[in-house]
Amino acid sequence: MTATRGLEGIVATTSSISSIIDDTLTYVGYNIDDLANNASFEEVIYLLWHLKLPTAGELEELSNLLAENAALPPEVIEHFKMYNTKEVHPMAALRTAVSMLGLYDDKADVMDPQENYMKAVRLQAKIPTIVTSFARIRNGQEPIAPRKDLNFAANFLYMLNGKTPEPVEIEAFNKALVLHADHELNASTFTARVCVATLSDVYSGVTAAIGALKGPLHGGANEQVMKMLTEIGSVDKAEEYVLDKLEKKEKIMGFGHRVYRQGDPRAKHLKEMSKRLTELTGQGKYYEISEKVDATFTSKKDLPPNVDFYSASVYHSLGIDHDLFTPIFAVSRVSGWLAHILEQYSDNRLIRPRADYIGPGKQEYVPVSERG
Repeated sequence: MTATRGLEGIVATTSSISSIIDDTLTYVGYNIDDLANNASFEEVIYLLWHLKLPTAGELEELSNLLAENAALPPEVIEHFKMYNTKEVHPMAALRTAVSMLGLYDDKADVMDPQENYMKAVRLQAKIPTIVTSFARIRNGQEPIAPRKDLNFAANFLYMLNGKTPEPVEIEAFNKALVLHADHELNASTFTARVCVATLSDVYSGVTAAIGALKGPLHGGANEQVMKMLTEIGSVDKAEEYVLDKLEKKEKIMGFGHRVYRQGDPRAKHLKEMSKRLTELTGQGKYYEISEKVDATFTSKKDLPPNVDFYSASVYHSLGIDHDLFTPIFAVSRVSGWLAHILEQYSDNRLIRPRADYIGPGKQEYVPVSERG
């Protein structure tokens, strides 16, 4: 056996959900550019779960199901109020809340395809409500109930900020949700599949995925990007900041990707939305700083920006707290996790790789009294 660190280049399963081939990302064969420019997030959810785009009737049915299942059990809301919320990271709160949801679903352990599908609906619908409820409670505000007359993207922004968002804000957030929905066998998706391959339940699979996404090498990069932009403060300081980081061999988040060589195809869409939103909200400096960091870094390193880089200034312009960036990633990516969980159940085999042992061999037990 030969070990491959990080399983890089290892094909671990087959899937019909998404693909990354020659730096092109597709969902069920649809190019991400086509979907980002044209599709609603609800259409993408349906596409990932059913492997086809919905008819008007099918889209309406799914949208209604999501709206009907968006409210949280009161116990989850009360649980948030017990936290010292200023010290709890939103990803930890999200991980715990998703696990709690399994306690209030009497069908949580029923391994039936239709029941698992309905669990997927409930989780997809409730995760935005979890994120926005926690965000408001920690700021001393009451959670805002979801509205059935708003689409998925608009409802999230409404529940977060308490006002109906502007069309350009809805467009930007919908696009971000579409772009983050799935990404082949990334760390959190692989974690979800490993978990449910034991025939554990959907809630356990999503909780495990959230745990993997919480790490800064996966979902936390855009939060770190915004921290960097804030530290730089003005465009005239950006070049010096980047060059100093490179001189010290310190990591700059938001650049490069394990599976892309010529650049992340999602980044250009968020760059465009960053320009529009920062201009609209009077925060154009963050786009200008981002552009300067981008130009300086890529002139020195052959690593183009990834999806996290420009998403940071997009979310900031939408009035979203920086530590909510990764939970918002989960609001979108849960659609992909659930698609992979359902696919894993449909043709399951326990995922059990081997390890290349490199420790000592031929050792013999020595009684404790004789050990030096």
